[in-house]
Amino acid sequence: MLIGTGSTSEPSSASTAGGDVVDVTTAEFMTEVIEESKKRPVLVDFWAPWCGPCKQLTPTLEKAIAKAGGKVRLAKMNIDENPEVAGQMGVQSIPAVFAFVDGRPADGFMGAQSEAQVQTFIDKLIGPQGPSQAEEMIAAGEAALSEGDPQGAASLFAQVLQVEPENMAAMAGMLKVYVAAGELETARNALSSLTDEMKANPGIQAAQAALDLAEKAASLGNPAELQARLDADPDDHQARFDLALVHNAMNNRQAACDALVEIVQRDRSWNDDGARKELLRLFEAWGPSDPASIAGRKKLSRVLFS
Repeated sequence: MLIGTGSTSEPSSASTAGGDVVDVTTAEFMTEVIEESKKRPVLVDFWAPWCGPCKQLTPTLEKAIAKAGGKVRLAKMNIDENPEVAGQMGVQSIPAVFAFVDGRPADGFMGAQSEAQVQTFIDKLIGPQGPSQAEEMIAAGEAALSEGDPQGAASLFAQVLQVEPENMAAMAGMLKVYVAAGELETARNALSSLTDEMKANPGIQAAQAALDLAEKAASLGNPAELQARLDADPDDHQARFDLALVHNAMNNRQAACDALVEIVQRDRSWNDDGARKELLRLFEAWGPSDPASIAGRKKLSRVLFS
């Protein structure tokens, strides 16, 4: 559970207690976010005064919140003054936005987004107007990937790219297809062909993180040997860590998450907190709205804050 104490800050002129847009401190997080999210969705915007993309995103969020007419709240959290919750959530870059529903994180995104992207995100929480055909196909492709069907996912992403050649979500999906199918060189070549602007897209960055992890896992050796080491010595954290990376490379995300969480539970200090740090990298690679990321954050929170 995300609770604690922290420094206070003056709310902006647009913020009022109980309103649709509020500035929140660590001490207020339980009341203003967790409890409020049991009444309506709450978006938490992690930002900092020095962050240029944050200054672009926050007004876009506020505009969308106003359009929602009280159906969703925006809670802005300055991570310089209140770093605790962001640390618990595994936020490694800002801006980062998480949606809380019924007291739990339900969805999220990182990086500046367009008005249309923000509106689509909010519509998912309060009742969409109806997703476009491309969005439906991308969602189906992501589901196929999660279910271990890269061929089916590739067909869906390819159909989107035929109509919208610069659809970043479909591009990212195709990169993840290559990774899931073990075509790492193809994925690396495709990634290198993208412009710097494209590579800055959060979805592309997540695909690149997945590729980096897969390349790392490919050098770890035989998973059966790793499991044998672990069976002989349950405290062989290196074997468990390496096996987690292999599980991830095989798209067995739950097993990867469970292995890393167990290391954290057994010995948080192992390898300079390496298991928790690696788990956060997995969350980044999978994306904040992936079911494995959401479930994994909950498991990690229970271990860290129980």
